[in-house]
Amino acid sequence: MAASSVICPKTMSRVSSVLNREAKQFGKKHMFDGNEETCWNSDQGSTQWLTLEFPHTVKVSQIQIQFQGGFASRKCTLHGCRQGEELSQITEVYPEDTNSLQSFFLSEALLDKLKITFEDSTDFFGRIVIYRLDVLGGKL
Repeated sequence: MAASSVICPKTMSRVSSVLNREAKQFGKKHMFDGNEETCWNSDQGSTQWLTLEFPHTVKVSQIQIQFQGGFASRKCTLHGCRQGEELSQITEVYPEDTNSLQSFFLSEALLDKLKITFEDSTDFFGRIVIYRLDVLGGKL
């Protein structure tokens, strides 16, 4: 069975920050809207993050991220957990500083919550810009 997006309208997302608190222009929803012209743009800071809480348990096998070149993360740490459990590290991935959509394959994990921490930004001020983010796998 082919992997498909496990992000749905009931998936709750949170981000560490939004540039100048301009959520309408740079908010988290823009990572998931399918529009190539919109993006989530974090504010300044050494570490940025996002969390996804799924409405049901999902099996995650792949993460896709499209950064803006110059505002990418050199290292992303993925944590996840089932409902009622503490977050634990799943893996680390090392994106390239490019505008291209990048895919990272994971050992399949059963999750209700996923946290991606963006460390070591290529931007001097620590900003992260993401045009597209997707989590692929299957629903249980």
